[in-house]
Amino acid sequence: MAKHHLIFSFRNGGDGRNGAGSTPQNTVATVASVALYFITSKFLSKSTMSCNMTFQALTELYFEDMSTRLKATTISNKRYLFDTKLLPYFRKLPIDKITPAHIRKWQNDLIGHEKDYAPTYLKTTNNQLSAVFNYAVKYYNLSSNPCRIAGSMGKKDADEMQIWTVDQFKQAMKHCKRDNDRLAFEIMFYGGLRIGETLALTPADIDESKVISITKSYTRLHGEDVISTPKTPKSIRDVTIPTFLYEHIQSYIASLYGVTPDTRLFTWGKGTLNRALKT
Repeated sequence: MAKHHLIFSFRNGGDGRNGAGSTPQNTVATVASVALYFITSKFLSKSTMSCNMTFQALTELYFEDMSTRLKATTISNKRYLFDTKLLPYFRKLPIDKITPAHIRKWQNDLIGHEKDYAPTYLKTTNNQLSAVFNYAVKYYNLSSNPCRIAGSMGKKDADEMQIWTVDQFKQAMKHCKRDNDRLAFEIMFYGGLRIGETLALTPADIDESKVISITKSYTRLHGEDVISTPKTPKSIRDVTIPTFLYEHIQSYIASLYGVTPDTRLFTWGKGTLNRALKT
């Protein structure tokens, strides 16, 4: 945060001398009033900003506020969406000048690339835009949310997922070259774990009763490994796994050098697994 210095020049008494003597009470009051005005206008202005701020300025206020309330991974995902889908279109527009017509045009541009975006992604993107306008309505006196009039796009629910059969999974694993990649896929398939939950596993999470304890998730954020809580509170759970999978995991742990109870079993990121079946 930038430092600001207040410099005042005042006359002391009625003899014309500057500053060094005793300070009259009304001068002290004036200095205090000016200082208070400066502080409130400079540092509290965020709560009184008018609705003609730009969309980018609103976005910065929104993320500053939400950064203390949301997980770092959620903030990162939101920022990516704003940077790529919202700011390029709305960045310089004053928020009180953004109309439902602007929203509709933006929606149509994205819908025109429907081959690139799933309907659920379009819905999520629209929801993020609506959320930031709701924030402006609630905290910065914006009269209304233009997204409400423009309507939504995309759809909330995805198409029915195509789940592999056991035979299909085994066939796919024939194309997976590395044993450790194959084990990670087996844990996800037979245990129902998400990829981040799998990559966060440690030996301490694997109980001899053939139960995996899921209490955390892994992601790579700004070049650093981040271990956080799972996606939702209900994601914290115990999962029973088949005997053969438990034995595969224990054999793999035994092959690791210098492993401790808190060592991550899989020390690579999501990209490695995503590429494993493409090579």
